[in-house]
Formats: sequence, structure tokens, C-alpha cells
Amino acid sequence: MNKSDLKLIVSILGITILFLIIFSMIQKQEAKTALIYYQNEVVQIIDLTQNEQRDYIVEGENGPVVIEVNKGKIRVKQEESPLHICSKQGYISKNTEMIVCLPNKIVIQIEAKNIIDTVAR
Repeated sequence: MNKSDLKLIVSILGITILFLIIFSMIQKQEAKTALIYYQNEVVQIIDLTQNEQRDYIVEGENGPVVIEVNKGKIRVKQEESPLHICSKQGYISKNTEMIVCLPNKIVIQIEAKNIIDTVAR
């Protein structure tokens, strides 16, 4: 192993650490709102900055879906689907997490503040 190999290894490690730091900063952004989609249309916008527990009801494909918000986290509390997979997913609170309830065609996505979105053309 010569000096060129050592420089290559150090630069690859440096770039990797830089990407990990940037990704962890993006992931830790505070959540502001949760968007509830039914068949790709926003049906409800929920504020996650509230501290009290609150339940919301959204009509899904198989019936009502009860969504619980508690201390900046959101989850599907109760729903009608064959295996109840949606309610087993638990709470989400980061902008990189999402709940997808395919039997009811419901998607819960967290929208964070100050997130940069780009479009490649």
C-alpha cells in the first residue's frame, strides 16, 4: 500500500462521514404537519406541534380509519383491514418516515419545516 492508496481511503471515508452527518441532520428536523392522503388526494392536514392526545377519523376503502396524534407523533390507532397491518406500524415522528395502509388506500406522510426540495430536469 502506497501513499496514493492511503489518500484514496482517507478521502472515501471523509466523504462517507460527511454524507452520514448531512443525512442525520435532515432526519432530525422537527415535524410540523402530517398529510393524510386517500387515493393520492390530501384529505386532512394535522398539526403535530400540539401536545395533547387527539384522535381523527378518515374514511378509508374498508371503513373508518382512526388516527391518533400524541406529543408530536402520529399513528393508525384502529382500522378495518384483514391483518391490521396499518395499526401495527406504530408511531412515526420524523420526516423520513411514512405509514402506508394499502388495504384502506391511506398514506400518512410527515412534512417537515425548512426542508429543501429540488427538481432535476
